[in-house]
Amino acid sequence: MTSVKPRPRGPVAEVRYSLADLMAELDAERNSSSMAMEKLDQQEIGKLFKNKTTRRAKPKK
Repeated sequence: MTSVKPRPRGPVAEVRYSLADLMAELDAERNSSSMAMEKLDQQEIGKLFKNKTTRRAKPKK
């Protein structure tokens, strides 16, 4: 059996982003056509899995 040595990890660095920049990027993504297609795809996928009402036949007399 071979032993596996854990790889040494580097120090963890904190990264900070500007909220204004993130919001501007998010707004640009929401307004892009690719995001609109993703929304449309999600709606179409939702339709496929939507619970369908069960229809019952009229009881025979």
